[in-house]
Amino acid sequence: MKNLKQLTTAAIMAAIMCILGPLSVPIGPVPVSLTVLFVFFAIYLLGTRLGLISYIIYLLLGLVGLPVFSGFAGGPAKLFGPTGGYLIGFIPVCIVSGLIIEKAAGKWFVEFAGMVLGLLILYAFGTAWLAFQAHISFGQALAAGVIPFIVFDIIKLVIAMLLGRTLRVRLKDFTGAYIQDDKTGAGAGNISK
Repeated sequence: MKNLKQLTTAAIMAAIMCILGPLSVPIGPVPVSLTVLFVFFAIYLLGTRLGLISYIIYLLLGLVGLPVFSGFAGGPAKLFGPTGGYLIGFIPVCIVSGLIIEKAAGKWFVEFAGMVLGLLILYAFGTAWLAFQAHISFGQALAAGVIPFIVFDIIKLVIAMLLGRTLRVRLKDFTGAYIQDDKTGAGAGNISK
């Protein structure tokens, strides 16, 4: 029953990503979207495994053509287009940031550092792929796909962290899966009741 509740929660988070992730403001080749906010929120709220599952569900729905990516786009052309590196980059982000947050033992500065590291990983994947796809230098891709977004993305991390810290306590009885159980120190991989 607990596994069913956890998978249901991951599916609900994927649905939220699908609904709100496409909302974006185009400011160049890479739009400002809510995807960063909701992926980090999923990692923070659900932990590494379930956060990754929810993101992969979202990614696969977009791959098959549902308009869940920024700008209400979907399909392989979007996934393998100029901004596809950011979409693929969220996979290692979920793993790295999730593991750091799980091991942080409730220390908000370590959790935030893990999220920032994940953001840097995302930027590296996205910038490299954008440079390759657009036939521009890494520096040009960085200027187009990272520099304009840093402030927005840091704000999204703070919001994801604040919401995640509040909601994971409230959802404990429903899912049993939390990054950090404040009393036992058990991570999402070691589910405790």
